[in-house]
Amino acid sequence: MSDAAKQIVTRFAPSPTGQLHIGGARTALFNWLFARGRGGRFLLRIEDTDRSRSTPENRQAILDGLGWLGLDWDGDPVSQFDRAPRHAEVARQMLAAGTAYKCFSTQEEIEAFRATARTEGRSTLFRSPWRDADPATHPDAPHAIRLRAPQDGSQTIHDAVQGEVTVANAEMDDLVLLRSDGTPVYMLAVVVDDHDMGVTHVIRGDDHLTNAFRQKLIYDAMGWEVPVMAHIPLIFGPDGRKLSKRHGATGAAEYRAMGYPAAGMRNYLTRLGWSHGDTEYMTDAEARALFDLAGIGRSPARFDVKKLEHLCGLHLAAMDDAAVLAELDGFLAATGAPALTDTQRDRLARAMYCVKDRARIFPELLAKAHFALAARPVTPDEAAARVLDAAARAVLALLPDRLAATQWDRDSLEATVSGLAEAQGMKLGKIAGPIRAALAGRTATPSVFDMMLVLGREESIARLRDAAAA
Repeated sequence: MSDAAKQIVTRFAPSPTGQLHIGGARTALFNWLFARGRGGRFLLRIEDTDRSRSTPENRQAILDGLGWLGLDWDGDPVSQFDRAPRHAEVARQMLAAGTAYKCFSTQEEIEAFRATARTEGRSTLFRSPWRDADPATHPDAPHAIRLRAPQDGSQTIHDAVQGEVTVANAEMDDLVLLRSDGTPVYMLAVVVDDHDMGVTHVIRGDDHLTNAFRQKLIYDAMGWEVPVMAHIPLIFGPDGRKLSKRHGATGAAEYRAMGYPAAGMRNYLTRLGWSHGDTEYMTDAEARALFDLAGIGRSPARFDVKKLEHLCGLHLAAMDDAAVLAELDGFLAATGAPALTDTQRDRLARAMYCVKDRARIFPELLAKAHFALAARPVTPDEAAARVLDAAARAVLALLPDRLAATQWDRDSLEATVSGLAEAQGMKLGKIAGPIRAALAGRTATPSVFDMMLVLGREESIARLRDAAAA
């Protein structure tokens, strides 16, 4: 089957040893974009062979992180640990075919060899004395199964990102496939799983590039087609060092808890190490259509929080109001904050037009929408309390009766407030401050007329009366 006719299959294969790291999230996203943009399949495999760290909680953290990012996968997640019998079966097939052999060298013997080699200044690459031993000489003892790797020539990986990379076979050892206790090693498990899952493209971090050469030997030994390899550079912090806790948050769950909208994070991670001309902002549909392996750079990308926040602001402004409310619910739940009441949800829905295009993350949205979420009596913060002095409260006391007789639309409200200001010898801006403080308990808010329209006649007048009487 030609490459053009073959269905694209990619996979994300995290180890469940903690929450989903931003680097892993980008790797998953690249695999998801590449498959989804070509009508292919995106699979999830949990590499859970480290049983001490592969807890149900860590597994769920991976699934939750992918779910938040909106990266859906096809079929059920595959457990690498559950497939150990299949991995061992392949090792035994290689043994029977002569592409692998039994090695009876003990760990102590291997360590002694390496210690002597270091002392003598020789290579510590272990060459098993059992590679070409007559089976008749094999003892009845525990043994590993090793790959019979070629010792002459070289191996070349035609990497879709890194280009053509070659390693001499003399630099590679006979990889252990099955340990002496019968358990398969990671290198074997990855190859068998990728083959059995029909993976056509392995898109992963370039810290796996050296593994690719050893894995290719297993593909060749089994006569299996080697998938297209694409090793993407790691993510660095602003200081040019590998992204870590010293740079701040590094996990998807942390960014969700800080209130970054998932669409903005997807857009930012898509552009982190991949480019399409000068395009920065793109929808999911555009990203799926445009993403390709050729656009991935070879140099590490630098994580820039300001760019992330900028894109998040653009996406938040462009999101459907219902989608914003739905994701806001998830943010509140993730942070342990109380859910919105029906009244708060109704008012926030009405307020979206005047708050969501001024926020980049959900905490900013909530701060700007404080007026819609607050309940009477509204408690002013320190700055608002200073605005609501005796003179301001005296003017505010004159406003409720005027508003009660006003038609509730922007032009009428503005005419009524302006009329009061003029009657008091004040400019509109001078009276807007106390009204803002009375309606929201804050000094930084949407316009007083937007707040009145969102709150409605009864609530607006009640808040003004409360402030005037305080």
